[in-house]
Amino acid sequence: MPNLTAGRSSRSTSMSGKSILKRIDWLSIFIYVTLVIIGWISIYSSTFSETDSSIFNFGTLHGKQLFFIGTSVVTILIILALEANFYERFASLFYIIAVVLLLGLFVFGKTIAGATSWYDIGFFNLQPSEPAKVATALALAKYLSDIQTDIKQFKHQIYAFLIIFIPAILIIPQPDPGSALVFFSLIFVLFREGLPLVYLSIVFLAIIVFITTLIFGTIWVSIALVFLLILFLFFKKKSFKVPVFPLISIVAVTILFSLSVNFVFNNVFEQRHRDRFSLWLRLEKDPAKLEQIRKTIGYNTYQSEKAIESGGSFGKGFLEGTRTKGDFVPEQHTDYIFSTIGEEWGFMGTATVVLLFTFFLLRLVYLAERQKSAFARMYGYGVISILLIHYFINIGMVIGILPTIGIPLPYFSYGGSGLLFFTILLFIFLKLDSNRLKEGI
Repeated sequence: MPNLTAGRSSRSTSMSGKSILKRIDWLSIFIYVTLVIIGWISIYSSTFSETDSSIFNFGTLHGKQLFFIGTSVVTILIILALEANFYERFASLFYIIAVVLLLGLFVFGKTIAGATSWYDIGFFNLQPSEPAKVATALALAKYLSDIQTDIKQFKHQIYAFLIIFIPAILIIPQPDPGSALVFFSLIFVLFREGLPLVYLSIVFLAIIVFITTLIFGTIWVSIALVFLLILFLFFKKKSFKVPVFPLISIVAVTILFSLSVNFVFNNVFEQRHRDRFSLWLRLEKDPAKLEQIRKTIGYNTYQSEKAIESGGSFGKGFLEGTRTKGDFVPEQHTDYIFSTIGEEWGFMGTATVVLLFTFFLLRLVYLAERQKSAFARMYGYGVISILLIHYFINIGMVIGILPTIGIPLPYFSYGGSGLLFFTILLFIFLKLDSNRLKEGI
């Protein structure tokens, strides 16, 4: 007698495979593939050698990146084959594993470029902060979807902040402040789900006071704050009832914070961090010393700016970048990959990449907003937050409008861990989005 059950199972699997091809967002995949291809071409160009130009030589950096691209394709197939509820069901377990991996670095970590951020697995180095980003986005979405609208309760805010802060706190001592900063971007998910905007106001106020204190000093910042308070109290309308005492308290606390800025800057920050801020904000008044800082701490950014500037409107052409060929920009295949595009493809090339990233993020916002599952929507915004801060800081750092932090450009920069887990981050969301259509939502 024929095995009818096996036949039905085979047809069901086949139909499921065809169904996922119809439901998945192909526009997002097209942009992803485009970014990965442009990134690989830029890595090939920035590491090109006349003596070894073979594309498939896996001993070269571009060859290794090609291998990681292949690994990412296999990973994508696995992600899409798994049931969508798998990621929500095991989100907490993934988070625990990620935290354990971060803790393990203090014992088994490998130090590269002064940071103990890696595990040496033999054929490649694993940076656990990368899977931790995925795990934290999943865990935060899981927690927020479980409590639904209770994020306005203080105890739930504390738990949500802890989910974000725990991996960040473990990463800071490596030291890797750039990767730690990425986790704080997940706070924007909380704002999307109803976290009071007073938190965001506090963060922006602290940043503004910190920067203005470094530039103008505590005395001028204090005078400005008191002056603004007096103006507000003098001109406010009687119908606009704002308690005076809380306003005075806010100004007093802000002045105290301003007083602490110089102490933190001079005693907590390391000299290299102070030099980066001095270069970024032009704090150093001595031109000779400023130029010295620019040639040491700011050397990478300086050379990156020169490479992009030399590209002009249309660039010098593929493999024709003289600064790229001459290795003027250190780490050009990783954090400074954007400068390769600027030199070889000019303003048109860099503008194309910026537009691609911007459209990509807007597309993901659209996908996130159409989710009816709270978990899928919150995870989607976690993906957007992580990609946005990487994109904004990396390009800002390369063109000199932000201080050097050292985080890669997603899908562009060389690195197996980065490419693989940025891919996982994205395709889990695309799988969740495809499930939305399967359920007829």
